[in-house]
Amino acid sequence: MYNEFVEALKRELVPAMGCTEPIAIAYAGAVARRELGAVPQHITVRCSGNIIKNVKGVVVPTTGDMKGIETSAVLGSLAGDADKNLEVLNGVRPEDIEKTKELLAHGICRVELAEGVENLYIELTASAGEDRVTVVIADTHTNIVKIEKNGVVCFETKKAAEEIQKVINENQFTVRSIYEFANTVNIEDVKDVLDRQISMNMRIATEGMEHLYGANVGKSLVKHYGEDIKILAKAYAAAGSDARMSGCEMPVVINSGSGNQGITVSVPVVVYAKYLDVSDEKLYRALTLSNLLSIHLKMGIGKLSAYCGAVSAACGCGAAISYLYGAPFEVIADTITNILGNVSGIVCDGAKPSCAAKIASSVDAAILGHSMAMDGMTFSDGEGLVKKDIEETIQSIWRLGKEGMKDTDVEILNIMIN
Repeated sequence: MYNEFVEALKRELVPAMGCTEPIAIAYAGAVARRELGAVPQHITVRCSGNIIKNVKGVVVPTTGDMKGIETSAVLGSLAGDADKNLEVLNGVRPEDIEKTKELLAHGICRVELAEGVENLYIELTASAGEDRVTVVIADTHTNIVKIEKNGVVCFETKKAAEEIQKVINENQFTVRSIYEFANTVNIEDVKDVLDRQISMNMRIATEGMEHLYGANVGKSLVKHYGEDIKILAKAYAAAGSDARMSGCEMPVVINSGSGNQGITVSVPVVVYAKYLDVSDEKLYRALTLSNLLSIHLKMGIGKLSAYCGAVSAACGCGAAISYLYGAPFEVIADTITNILGNVSGIVCDGAKPSCAAKIASSVDAAILGHSMAMDGMTFSDGEGLVKKDIEETIQSIWRLGKEGMKDTDVEILNIMIN
């Protein structure tokens, strides 16, 4: 599993500019324009409900205050750089924003709900003159599964979900194997990707603490509760989300397709590492543990669902905090159990400023779960969704998030779009 873990970190921990759902739409638009060879005259975007709810409430980076699927699609198609993947809008100029507003005013983009598809699904069709290109993204934010031009399929591949299910079936990712990998990995194999995560995510967290963004959850925590380490860990993570959800153009290193999850798995761990004055090696190993555990927790649920991903990320974060304190495997497993037994009911009602508060609540649960586990306290088998060992408990959460919350997901979307 050594190489698989290293590759998982390199694959999942990539920079993204702004919320990943509008960026994924912009990416699809940029690819469509590249294949079309011209700026589209008409665009149709069909996407899953989870994409719709996650694009509705966040500012599209570089636009100032513009939101929505139409903005993402038109701007990506007009000025996006497909070679930059989730940083597709890096390089957008003021004149591109003005042209986007003009095209939006002319109504060149239509949005439709795609039903009976994966939770992460984008189908963007762009046309210019007699030419027409369709780009389909599924399962992960840059996973193009099909490109069709003028009725001819130019590219098609299998879906990422099939590979993920294979890994689950083969039981390759477990808390035990991740813990052992974190303890033994050659730091040089993961240092570059973790250095980038530390640098980018702490930078946007600091930006959120120093300036006004969104609902200013991070700044409010420090103002009203002080600067205890437990408060700072929550505040800096929330502040990163405050900035990211409100249009800050600083990139974030994501985890499991989410910048908010990338912030949650890393920022509190870095804050605690500085407080405890641990070695760089200890921090790298703790971040390796945190990131891979979060990936593991999301594998059986999927990138998007009604289950708030901050909870999965907080499990990685809490486990890493216990690791920084020198906890053995059993305490780390109990930390995860305590978190899942507490906040697994938080729902995802789209990307927006209140995500920062959900991150703060999840990190709070992580710190509580860590403290309980260090004292030898944990929730027991049969108490709610908790099972006799950590992997069975995680499977309970997978079932809750993927199957049990399907109807919840539909109702959340119905409420959001009236």
